[in-house]
Amino acid sequence: MASHHANDTLQPKLSSPSTSSPPMSVVVTPCAACKILRRRCAETCVLAPHFPPDEPLKFIMAHRVFGSSNIIKFLQELPESQRGDAVSSMVYEANARIRDPVYGSAGAIFQLQNQVNELQAQLAKAQAEVFNIQCQYAALFCIETGQSPQSSSHQSFDGFGSDESFQSSNPSFYLDQDSLWDTIWA
Repeated sequence: MASHHANDTLQPKLSSPSTSSPPMSVVVTPCAACKILRRRCAETCVLAPHFPPDEPLKFIMAHRVFGSSNIIKFLQELPESQRGDAVSSMVYEANARIRDPVYGSAGAIFQLQNQVNELQAQLAKAQAEVFNIQCQYAALFCIETGQSPQSSSHQSFDGFGSDESFQSSNPSFYLDQDSLWDTIWA
């Protein structure tokens, strides 16, 4: 009888189908921040909307530079409508700071400003070359037609006078003189 009693304790007891079981609890995946911090992700987690479980690298970068307590405190101080932009800015700054520990995003901005300045200088140089070629062409036109530069003053700037067909077929000879001089002498 003792062996029969031991078998009863090892076998699970089956409940009847009419017995109601407790409701199943829904398992929610913690946000990336709570998963990395190894803590329970509450329904009111301020990080959950901005650090989804499938983007852990986003939180890792921000956490490495700013720290989780600073991120949480900063987000709690902002209205909910601004939190998404704030998280995007923090992640961008964190990535820039990891790439360039000294200058961070300011270094990237400085490089882009230098690139814009170089391109503006190249554009001004190209516009000056176009202007120079137009002046040379106008001088050649005056020489070929036998006109002096004073007598051709009634002609348009590009030296083609009323030759509308040439001007319409060559739009590259039109040049906004004011913007050219502003660019060259700026």
